[in-house]
Amino acid sequence: MGAKTDLSQPQAFERALAELRAAVWRPELSVDEMPSPQRIAPYSAAITADVVVAGDEVGSGRLILLHDPAGNAAWQGTFRCVTFARAEVDPEMVTDPLLNTVGWSWLTESLANHEAAYVEPSGTVTSVSSESFGQMSGDPASAEVEIRASWTPDLDGTTSGLTPHLGAWADLLCTVAGLPPLPPGVVPMPSRRR
Repeated sequence: MGAKTDLSQPQAFERALAELRAAVWRPELSVDEMPSPQRIAPYSAAITADVVVAGDEVGSGRLILLHDPAGNAAWQGTFRCVTFARAEVDPEMVTDPLLNTVGWSWLTESLANHEAAYVEPSGTVTSVSSESFGQMSGDPASAEVEIRASWTPDLDGTTSGLTPHLGAWADLLCTVAGLPPLPPGVVPMPSRRR
């Protein structure tokens, strides 16, 4: 998982890693492990995901789980989730002055819908449009929304652990890519890997 491989990993981090490795993802997500940053926290793990619909990638993102057993004053806890999510959107959407605010609500609503306890959220939502000129003037206009965010999951005070945060992250990626959230009570079926 990109985490340190020494035998002295804290039990809290081992539990979080076990949940990350056992997560059941929405069928539209293709999730893989990736190397995690080694200098931000003593322990870390990272995953990357592509949102794939009918064989086309419509969005992507990554999630990094950081753990510092001594705690971090900026985090107000011992764990931190850091995410990046991006997807192309209709070019008209980026002219909407509420897009960035709505983009941030996709994160907070996903966390609330999964009853994921957290504190200290922070991040940015960026919307960009591109128009081609000259020799490239035949290329269609494009637009993208990008969310960079982090939050401190309450893994000590809850019995639900990291799982609700993983579900919220999956929903965030799918929402950014324009897919509807799963209805309440619907459990995603694991996708088959090739």
